[in-house]
Amino acid sequence: MGYNSLFRKIILIFGDVICLYLATSMAMALELGKNQTDKIIFHLEFLPILVIMMFFMFNVYGLFSLIRKKLVDIFLNLLVAVTNIYIMAMAMTFFFRQFDYSRIVLIYSAIFSFILLAVWQYICHQWEWKHFPQQTGVLFADGEEAARIKYKLAKTYGLEKTLQATCPGCSNNNWQQLIDANYYVFIGAELPIADKEKVLRYARSTKKQIFFVLTLYELACKNTGFLLVDDIPMQRVSRMLLTAEQRALKRSLDVMVSGVAIILLAPIMLLTAVFIKLDSKGPAIYSQERVGLYGKKFYVHKFRSMRQDAEAKCGPVLAAEGDARITKFGRFMRATRLDELPQLFNVLKGEMSIVGPRPERPFFVEQFIAQKPEYAYRHNVKPGITGLAQIAGKYNTSAYDKLIYDLLYIQDISVKTDLMIMLQTFKVLITKSSTEGVRGK
Repeated sequence: MGYNSLFRKIILIFGDVICLYLATSMAMALELGKNQTDKIIFHLEFLPILVIMMFFMFNVYGLFSLIRKKLVDIFLNLLVAVTNIYIMAMAMTFFFRQFDYSRIVLIYSAIFSFILLAVWQYICHQWEWKHFPQQTGVLFADGEEAARIKYKLAKTYGLEKTLQATCPGCSNNNWQQLIDANYYVFIGAELPIADKEKVLRYARSTKKQIFFVLTLYELACKNTGFLLVDDIPMQRVSRMLLTAEQRALKRSLDVMVSGVAIILLAPIMLLTAVFIKLDSKGPAIYSQERVGLYGKKFYVHKFRSMRQDAEAKCGPVLAAEGDARITKFGRFMRATRLDELPQLFNVLKGEMSIVGPRPERPFFVEQFIAQKPEYAYRHNVKPGITGLAQIAGKYNTSAYDKLIYDLLYIQDISVKTDLMIMLQTFKVLITKSSTEGVRGK
């Protein structure tokens, strides 16, 4: 299966490169004709740079693997990736004027690239969907957690009919037979550690694909160091704190990105403020107390998307699905994340970062820490405008699942990780489900 997977990926990438070359050739034929040989040669020499950009962007948006992905998600990722590729290409031709590259050719290339790549990825997706073996799975979990995982699996594209059996633990005499009969092994967070070890050991010995729901214990075992105590091997657990070098690099990136963004987005912010004033009474920007680095409180700035008296009667409440407190223009702002733009000034001041856990209000932080004490680890880094929980989850994803995403980010924090999350945020901006409110209480 490993060889077939590698072969499929090579074919997919080879086709992607061919599509990019064809798109550029079509754009040149349409704009330059056949008589401008020098310009055509120059444009062909620029193609390898576009290919390098494509490799980077396709890796960021997961377009080198199509298994268990919806076509709509593939096309959405492709649209954002192609847009970013040609924006970067235009920026290069603007800043490095020795690249005498036609902007019209770039625009045509972008359009043809998206069309050709969409057709190619559709063909590959349909072929993989037809030939990829349908595997079954067993879930080791019990009670409410088992019901929740079953529900989520049933909503996951490509895994809707995977689950064939559920087992509460190794007390069942047939737990090994259930692993033998299935390919996927799903392990719940609440399964006792002794049972987890038994399931992991047996499933690995029989070469099964294992997935488990993360807990703080599993996170603590990630990215560990090594210590030899005489002849006893020990692992050094991460304290989830940034080094001085990480803090300096992250701050430099924050200042650069927020400074440039404020300059470029100033006209949009001004227009947004005007529309807010026209839409409803009250100030265009509101400030609200949030919890930041090491639990220190600060005031976050946002464009007002709710009525001025939104919490006069109900007090602090998370935004619900179809919340009547949100104004008409506020719904548009929340869908496009325009309401978050004033936080760029929080970043410039050093109270926030571009990437990090979302800052929460003290009222909710106290509740979350009372329920899950590890929630306090989120405050070991500055809160961010965007983060792993925002690109991987939704607005109505549970607080604990968001916490796991945030702790995963802290474990793997780096300039590269921040840049990847920033790029993936573009896709979130046009994904409706990412802004849905909390259902029920």
